[in-house]
Amino acid sequence: MPDQLNDLTPKIAIIGSGFAGISAAAYLAKKGYQVDVYEKNAEVGGRARQVTTENGYVFDMGPSWYWMPGVFEKFFADFGYTAADFYELELLDPGFSVVFAEDDALDIPADFEALCSVFESLEPGSAIKLKQFLEEAEFKYKVGMEKLVYKPGLSILEFADLDLIKGIFKLQVFTSFSDHVKKFFSHPKLIALMEFPVLFLGAMPEDTPALYSLMNYAGLKLGTWYPKGGFGTVIQAMRTVAEREGAVFHFNETVTNLKVEHKKATILSTNTISKKYEGIIAAADYHHVEEKILGSEYRNYDEKYWDQRILAPSSLIFYLGVTHRVPRIEHHNLFFDEDLKQHAYEIYKDPKWPSKPLFYVCCPSKTDPSVAPEGHENLFILMPLATNVEDTDALREDYFNLIMDRLEKYTGDPIRQHLDYKRSYCITDFISDYNSYKGNAYGLANTLMQTANLKPSLKNNKIENLFYAGQLTVPGPGVPPSIISGNVAAQQLIKYLNT
Repeated sequence: MPDQLNDLTPKIAIIGSGFAGISAAAYLAKKGYQVDVYEKNAEVGGRARQVTTENGYVFDMGPSWYWMPGVFEKFFADFGYTAADFYELELLDPGFSVVFAEDDALDIPADFEALCSVFESLEPGSAIKLKQFLEEAEFKYKVGMEKLVYKPGLSILEFADLDLIKGIFKLQVFTSFSDHVKKFFSHPKLIALMEFPVLFLGAMPEDTPALYSLMNYAGLKLGTWYPKGGFGTVIQAMRTVAEREGAVFHFNETVTNLKVEHKKATILSTNTISKKYEGIIAAADYHHVEEKILGSEYRNYDEKYWDQRILAPSSLIFYLGVTHRVPRIEHHNLFFDEDLKQHAYEIYKDPKWPSKPLFYVCCPSKTDPSVAPEGHENLFILMPLATNVEDTDALREDYFNLIMDRLEKYTGDPIRQHLDYKRSYCITDFISDYNSYKGNAYGLANTLMQTANLKPSLKNNKIENLFYAGQLTVPGPGVPPSIISGNVAAQQLIKYLNT
């Protein structure tokens, strides 16, 4: 924490305490600014909030995949720490399991040579192709995660970088992800395995740039990790870093207005206070900030612009406490026992509740006994869903039973008869809790026309000292990009304040 803070020290307000907001707060506080973080909810974390039930379950409300550990380590290293100073990481083995049918599941081992053997057993010659595929993906990962994601996206000249220019064709920005995968693999299980991360990137595989095979490198080569205690431990660790640097968090404070004078945001008002600031970072929902806090006069984008954006999915989520251990499932389980393309079509092309949904089951109690009572199981079930569709209790219950029929058939376990906790979460909850545009869960889809400089700008073009961070601006959706987004927005605000 800086030694001297006084009335002359510039004051910065952060709206929202998700990964992007906390990241921005930490970097700004480290530079000596007085930083206040305003959070509308009662606890830190945004979508990564954690809920502890009266009967002893600890549920991560949102993120559950710990990929790209280097991004987390960079954040902590920038403040003189390592992740291990705050929480213990465990490499999951298998990293995850893909269920194709009642009697057909594919475990994805942590060991790469074992993974090659799995590929070879399904498609002779595919082990060599996997190595070639991941060599290309490694290049994209290193360029993407070390260079591209730290670009603020304010000028095309940012990409006048010799390494980027030399590697532009290898990055395959203009190649379809789906076509790219099929050049290497023909077995439907291998194609499904390689395409699954795209479902969460927010577009059909054929509409997603092959650049995003960097996700395959992250998942298959860098490994799938688990922070003991759940993702809530990561949020609390980042909050601790920000507070040690001097940032102050304010909860149950809904930001209602920004007063603008001479092209600068000068006074931030919440439901309880008004305070003067020299700079603002809006790490809440971008559309909400523009529509409800700024109003039309100071928006970057009108409603037509937002309505034409392609959003990543929303989700139907169930948090379940089970009074015994559930057989046959791993920590991460992808149920691909229905057609991926049909489900994706019903998210992106013909938005509606899916006819034959895929879904994901996370069971962290397989790894971490602290998240459930002894002998019990903690289940997080997620079904990707189109945004802006009807959300009713009846629909939630219908899909709960549809999903549980398949999960119980696979496990051979009557799970529904042994629940001592059940909670659902869907579109209306995302809107209520996070002011989420159209109830999206992940942000904007990573299509070619919504990549890098083509995303909503992190700078407000009409207010000089207002910047945006989070999943609706650069670099995009996901936990590591959100952490980076906070850093990038903070650096731009620092640059502005120093000019």
